[in-house]
Amino acid sequence: MRKDAQEAVAEAVVKRYDILWAELDPARGSEIAKTRPVVVVSLDVLDEVLATVTVCPLTSRIRSGWRSRVQIACAGKPAEIAVDQIRTISKQRLGRKLGALSESEAAALRRTITEMYGE
Repeated sequence: MRKDAQEAVAEAVVKRYDILWAELDPARGSEIAKTRPVVVVSLDVLDEVLATVTVCPLTSRIRSGWRSRVQIACAGKPAEIAVDQIRTISKQRLGRKLGALSESEAAALRRTITEMYGE
């Protein structure tokens, strides 16, 4: 991505539960890598003032029975939100918006985050 495009993305309005493309490389160890969709999980009030955003990556590798995953559809295809791979990234890693979670998907994500990390 060109520098001026990166700066525009960093200044763009990002909302909680938006699904956007993100460049997650370089990754280390078992971290999910590649350019892939992510769900924004940080609060809007933080996203408005910080140059970083907290996200959960999406994966098309379905892990039935994993309590750390939330099944959704992204661009009409089955996907899972990898809550176990939550991380904070620079907004400069973000690309175009793909959509947003439904109310029921957002509620399932909140429950999973609370189960994994507490209130």
